[in-house]
Amino acid sequence: MWQYFLKRVFWSIVTIFVIIIVNFVLIKLVPGDPVHAMIGDFPAPQDYIDQLRRDFGLDQPLHVQLWLYLGNLAQGNFGFSFANRQPVLDLILGRTVNTLILILPAIVFSAIIGIALSLAAASRGGGFDITVSAITLFGYSIPVFWLGQVLVLIFAIVLGVLPTSGMYSLRAPQSGFGAFLDLLRHMVLPLACIMAFKIAVFSRTARASILGVLNSDFVMTARAKGLSRGYTLWRHVLPNAVIPVIAVFGYQFGHALTSSLLVETVFAWPGVGQLFVTAVGQRDFPVLQGILLLSTILVVVANVLADLLYTIVDPRIRRSLGARHA
Repeated sequence: MWQYFLKRVFWSIVTIFVIIIVNFVLIKLVPGDPVHAMIGDFPAPQDYIDQLRRDFGLDQPLHVQLWLYLGNLAQGNFGFSFANRQPVLDLILGRTVNTLILILPAIVFSAIIGIALSLAAASRGGGFDITVSAITLFGYSIPVFWLGQVLVLIFAIVLGVLPTSGMYSLRAPQSGFGAFLDLLRHMVLPLACIMAFKIAVFSRTARASILGVLNSDFVMTARAKGLSRGYTLWRHVLPNAVIPVIAVFGYQFGHALTSSLLVETVFAWPGVGQLFVTAVGQRDFPVLQGILLLSTILVVVANVLADLLYTIVDPRIRRSLGARHA
C-alpha cells in the first residue's frame, strides 16, 4: 500500500513538472506583448519600454526565462504580476479560496444527489427511471454560460429573490451569521450552474454501476435468503456500485475548475476563473502561469486522493496491490 502511494506521489511530481514546462512555453507563444498591455494606448518613450522589459526579465531568451522561472518556483516565488503590481502567490491564494468555496460543495452535493437519484431510478425503474434519465441528459448537454444567464434572468431580474452577481452585498453585514447568509444567497445560482452538469455525470455513472451490480450473483443470493429489497440496495448494492463513482471525483474536480471560468465570469464571482480571464486580456503572464500551476497541483492531488480512496473502499484492490508488492 505504501509503495503504491509513494509511486503515485512520484509520478504526480513528474506530471506537475512536465506541465509547468509546457504551460510556460505555451503562454510565451500567446500573441501579444505584456509590456504594451501594461502601457496601454498611451505613447511611452522607448527607454521606458526597454526598462520594463529588463525589470520583468522579458528581454532574456526563452530558455533563460524558463530557467529563472524554475529557480524562483523552487524558492516558493511564483513571480510578480505585471498588471496588479503584487506577488502572484498572494494574488492567487485569496482567489483560490473563493473558487474552492464554490467547487467543493458543488462536487460533494452533486455526488450525493446523483447517487441518490440513480439508486432510486434503478430500484424503481419504469417511468421514474425514464424521467431521471431525461433530466440528467438535459443537465449533461446544457451549456453552463447559457444556463447562468437564464437563471439570472428568472431569479434575479424577474423574481428578484436572488442577487445577480458578486460574492457579498454592499449593505450586508461584514461578519457573523448575517454575512454567512448573504454568502449563501450569492452562492445559489453559481452552484446551480456547476451542479447541473455534475449531478448528470455522477447520476449516469452511478446508475450504470448500480444496474450492473443488481445483476450480480451475490445480490441474487441475498434476495434468495429473504433480505428486503431496501436492505439489499443499501447494504450490498450501494457499497459496490459507488466504487466507480469515486474514480470520477478526480476528473470532475478538474472539470469544475474549468467550468468555473465561465460561471465566475457570468456571476462576477471573485475567484480564480475571473482572475484568469482578466489576466488573459492583460497579457499578465506570471498570473496565468501561477493559475495554471496551482490548478495543476489541485487536480493532481485530487486524483491521487481519489486513487487512494479507491484502494481503501475496494478490498480487492488492496489485496491485488499487496500480492503485487509481496
